[in-house]
Amino acid sequence: MAKLSAALEELLNGRHYATLATLNDDGSMDLTPVWYLWENECLFVETSSSTRKVKNLIARPQASLMVDIRKLGSERWVSASGSAEILRGEHSKEINTKILRRYLTPAGLEDPGVGAVFAAADDVTIRLTPREWRSWDFKSVDERYFGGRLVSTPQQWFLPLD
Repeated sequence: MAKLSAALEELLNGRHYATLATLNDDGSMDLTPVWYLWENECLFVETSSSTRKVKNLIARPQASLMVDIRKLGSERWVSASGSAEILRGEHSKEINTKILRRYLTPAGLEDPGVGAVFAAADDVTIRLTPREWRSWDFKSVDERYFGGRLVSTPQQWFLPLD
């Protein structure tokens, strides 16, 4: 596996939503928005053991995860594909706590109706060990094909997203 660039490491270390893809029984993809953690060259997702993604991974332990930024003029994404395993027990709780700390405010973490509910509902962790990486960034495409003119004034060329 190739070493990630500093820009891709920065993207993965940012607080963004990701999309996790697992394979359903019928061959279709199950796509789910998730919170994640990038640590020790693995991607971690906290979830409930009763979810479709966990059932899919037990049957077919392969997954992909994509993190994308959709800020006008600086769109970019990185995706990882590889083997996935379900972590349980104390190790899972430790990782899930780290994930919750990335996404919830201190008040949210301390509130028994928010932090405690997330902690109780998400009883397992998915560990994705990337085997393959793909990435894309608008700035590079702009420089290569448009001489940098699109990124400098994106609102001139593109309609805002809803």
